[in-house]
Amino acid sequence: MKIRDYFETATGTGVLATADAEGKVDAAIYARPHMLEDGTLAFVMLDRLTHKNLQSNPYATFLFMEKGEGYKGVRLFLKKLREDNDPELIESLSRRCLSPDQIQGPKFLVIFRLEKFLNLLGAGTPELDM
Repeated sequence: MKIRDYFETATGTGVLATADAEGKVDAAIYARPHMLEDGTLAFVMLDRLTHKNLQSNPYATFLFMEKGEGYKGVRLFLKKLREDNDPELIESLSRRCLSPDQIQGPKFLVIFRLEKFLNLLGAGTPELDM
């Protein structure tokens, strides 16, 4: 199965982990990544701690646990390539609407290269390909 198809159909909970330049770690709940045409992945984010960490350290890990019994899912090891703040592009990719009081500052589309992926549990590689 293609990773694009997996994230279009899978439901569950995602956690994006980042660290700042000094190695202080943060983890935040994030929706499934957007799969872009060029094979990169992207997340829409506000200018909060996760986004700030990515300014000094381009590496992140996204853990996705599928809804249901057991522990099924994937771990994605990512490297930030670039970001975009085009409001029309971000709006076209946004899956939920936030009220004005929930949006505190600008939104960013942060684009990553997938460097490695593993099953949620163990060291095995999921039966996914780009």
